[in-house]
Amino acid sequence: MPIPVLLLAPRVNETGLQLRTAAGRRGLRAFTAPSWRAPQELAGAPVHLYGGPLFADAVGRELGLGPVEPSDGWLAALPRELTRRRVESGTLAEARRLSGPAFVKAPADKHFAARVYPDGAALPGPELLDGDTPVLVSEVVRFDAEFRLFVLDGAVRAASRYALGGELAVAGPGADGPELLAFAAEVLAAASGPAALPSAAVVDLGRTERGWAVVEANAAWASGGYACDPDAVLDVVLRAAGPLAELPAADRPFLRPLPEVVP
Repeated sequence: MPIPVLLLAPRVNETGLQLRTAAGRRGLRAFTAPSWRAPQELAGAPVHLYGGPLFADAVGRELGLGPVEPSDGWLAALPRELTRRRVESGTLAEARRLSGPAFVKAPADKHFAARVYPDGAALPGPELLDGDTPVLVSEVVRFDAEFRLFVLDGAVRAASRYALGGELAVAGPGADGPELLAFAAEVLAAASGPAALPSAAVVDLGRTERGWAVVEANAAWASGGYACDPDAVLDVVLRAAGPLAELPAADRPFLRPLPEVVP
């Protein structure tokens, strides 16, 4: 049987380095791409990917990958008691009509900076981005502490704090651990129907003055691990972006559409 390969993007971040070591410990082959093209020596091999969306788009189709990611409207589909704020899914054209401050972001790709905008006029104009670009528009809320969870088959496999008061502050969950995991169980129990998640994903949660709240969800194969256990992160990444032929049927609705790259 061919040895599975963990393919890393050319610019390897700290999480990628940790995953490369973890993959080696369990007998997988780790391969760092020398460029933004699909490595020809990996053709036909069972490849799993860790890298950003642009890298996945560049090599995914040629290598037969099936990367999954939460749907664009996942956060907006959650009940208000889990988000603690109003969240709406729409288009950039609609967001440009905002008359007051709101937190605006592209759900998956980083088309523009995710932040609080004073109004819609401050968003990128039509000369920069098409109006049909999907966006999430959220009521402004302050997160006192933010945590990253790597989730596999509806269970939390690893957790890390990554911010305090909006500033980077990486550490284990610490004293927040029990409440964090209890709230995570509520969120994952609600992850069905329009709010369903792929079997492998990253979910960010935070503490606010209104209580615990969901921050967002992202693709595990493109997310930093912070202080999470690299072996647990690897388990989630391997499922989140592996061979398309091995993708569970339930994950097919969450497939990232990969473009055909013309040489």
